[in-house]
Amino acid sequence: MALWMEKGSEPLTESERADLEGIQALKESAALELKEKGNEYVKMGKKHYSDAIDCYTRAINQKVLSDSENSILFANRAHVNLQLGNNRRALMDAEEAIKLCPTNIKALYRAAKASLLLNMLSEAKQYCEKGLQQSPDNEELRKLVRQIDLLKSESERHEAQISEAVAAAKCIYSAIKDRRLNFGKASFQELTGLKKPILDKDKILHWPVLLLYAEVMTSDFIEDFCETDMFSVHLDMMYSESSPPLPWDKGNAYTREAIELYYQAGSGVCLSKKEILHYLLEGTAGSHIESFSDEEKSVGHGTSAGTGPSKWVKVNEKRALYDVLKEPDYVIPGVPVFYVVSKKSSFYKDFRTGKWSPPRLHDE
Repeated sequence: MALWMEKGSEPLTESERADLEGIQALKESAALELKEKGNEYVKMGKKHYSDAIDCYTRAINQKVLSDSENSILFANRAHVNLQLGNNRRALMDAEEAIKLCPTNIKALYRAAKASLLLNMLSEAKQYCEKGLQQSPDNEELRKLVRQIDLLKSESERHEAQISEAVAAAKCIYSAIKDRRLNFGKASFQELTGLKKPILDKDKILHWPVLLLYAEVMTSDFIEDFCETDMFSVHLDMMYSESSPPLPWDKGNAYTREAIELYYQAGSGVCLSKKEILHYLLEGTAGSHIESFSDEEKSVGHGTSAGTGPSKWVKVNEKRALYDVLKEPDYVIPGVPVFYVVSKKSSFYKDFRTGKWSPPRLHDE
């Protein structure tokens, strides 16, 4: 009896050969029956997809069908895995089907589909091209090619935006470093939003500048304060005679001749290059970038500006913004922040004598 033959041995008699042929036929019949049963389960809907996969797998494991038949089984299983969202398994099955039968159009389509869902756009396009070589008028493959081309175009455009954003951030960082400015953690972002410094074509920095009225903690915002501008130029415009009075300034204390600007010296910790770049990239296409290069390390990381306690320093209005920002005791809190007080206000004395300090905010 062929059933009792040792593995690897050849049949010696006609009876043994007949037995083996009979066993082979039974296994082929069982495999084909499992294939058809799997197809029926697919037609019955998603609740039966796991049964379909089981049938296809058992049919493959019979190891008796031709390469073309097994290719169909792997392609069918790839289809079910695609329906279940098992995209990686679907791709593996489709690739196995293509190895067994390189002209299997359904396998090529499913390999392309799975690759697309795995964001493997180049591989997806290659499978589509191979399929169209076999079936040039296949509309499903043509439609997939259009979809892939659109996604590749969007991906390339997005990558270009990321590169542009990172390059711009690195240029701004270099400008900050070259000017020896201290750059610290952003404060008052609920007031400044995602505003960041800009470097123009002449390599001049333009800063968004926040003015805080210490007495009432309201604010004004100068969106474009060129680093070469004097403070007086902007203050003259903001507090001109034609400008409306501040709504909360009932005593009209905040006039052009009465106001003074201050910055808080010796406050804040300098950030590393990596931290500064992350901040500059917030709100851009490059906001998700985690690592830049070894050069992102900074010697000054974690150091404080100044050696003593923080104090208020009056700003000379005839100085340019850059001249103030480069002071060694000033740390820029994301964007430059200056405090506005009035010599006519009763609050002025408390401020000058150090009896007032800015409230700590949730983002500090």
